[in-house]
Amino acid sequence: MAKPIQLSPKDMINAYLLFFVVHGAQIGVGIQGFQRIIYQDARQDAWISVLLAGIATHIVTFCMIKTLEIYGSNDLYGIQIDIFGKWIGNFLNVMYVIYCSVAFFSVLRNYIEVIQAWIFPSIGTWFLSATLLIIIIYAFTGGLRVIVGVSFFSIILSLWIMPMLAFPLKYSSAESLFPILENDFRSILKGAHSMTFTIIGFEILNVIYPFVKDKENVRKPVHLGLLASTVIYLAVMLVSITYYSEGKLLKTIWATLTLFSFISFPFMERFEFVAVCFWMLIILPNLCLYLWAAYRGAIRLVNISGTTFVWILSFFVFIGTLLIQTRTQINTINTVFGQVAFFVIFVYPLVLWPIALLKKNLTSKKVKKNEQA
Repeated sequence: MAKPIQLSPKDMINAYLLFFVVHGAQIGVGIQGFQRIIYQDARQDAWISVLLAGIATHIVTFCMIKTLEIYGSNDLYGIQIDIFGKWIGNFLNVMYVIYCSVAFFSVLRNYIEVIQAWIFPSIGTWFLSATLLIIIIYAFTGGLRVIVGVSFFSIILSLWIMPMLAFPLKYSSAESLFPILENDFRSILKGAHSMTFTIIGFEILNVIYPFVKDKENVRKPVHLGLLASTVIYLAVMLVSITYYSEGKLLKTIWATLTLFSFISFPFMERFEFVAVCFWMLIILPNLCLYLWAAYRGAIRLVNISGTTFVWILSFFVFIGTLLIQTRTQINTINTVFGQVAFFVIFVYPLVLWPIALLKKNLTSKKVKKNEQA
């Protein structure tokens, strides 16, 4: 069995905070415009695709928790070394660090594009990238508790945004949802598969689990966090399908932000400007958690401090944001990363759990045999 992580009490968090961690990690840049991608596959049944994707997250998370429970105070990085050995385990750890780093980059680059498209079209990518990275580095250096605190306040302070989607409902038509199940099940499943990039984030549980004090209480807050995310995505999809015409939804890149553009108050004409700016608070947990997860893997591989790691990775991410400029390039990264993420999140945990069970049983039998001898 792999050596458990040595943690001090100040590093630990309560299980109920996983609700905010999981939910905060899932709600990010994807929700700003996921509708068009899902609608291309499943049309008016796209809301069913969202529901199926949400159910899949619960199933996969169940397997993740079962695997983590076998090892107790160890994360995915330690589990992979124990199961697959030093060389293969460390190779998989390198791949997971790269995965978290690319997720970090993808979220950051997508948000920069939104700011440039909606608010400051002439502002330089380098300026936005540097500004956001400095904020993220500041939060990261505060440690896990600060990052979890960011997740908590991100959700609490952004609760007012989603109810604003009720405004477009008066222009919506429920007839757009019919006929239900007109599309074949394969198209609906394809739509659910396309949700991958949007609902990633809950895999952070693989890394944060050892830092939870009351591990016996992990399941409820995690599944409630997943449920909250699914409900929000489902609500946004239903509003979008009923509000937009078919042709309009297929052409609208940021459907959620466009919905906000129809909201106005006597004291505020361009509500979408407020939403885009406030969205930084929503994506901050995404960025901090992926950065922290990448660091937890990096220290398994090399002797490096958190400060050194975050500056090195931030430098490469900064260069990456300058190289990736066009909408086509960003879409390509999102598509490729989404395909990789599908296997990392929805396939790998289903394979890892039975392997971990087999390893546990073989180890137990070997110990009993040695005791009898």
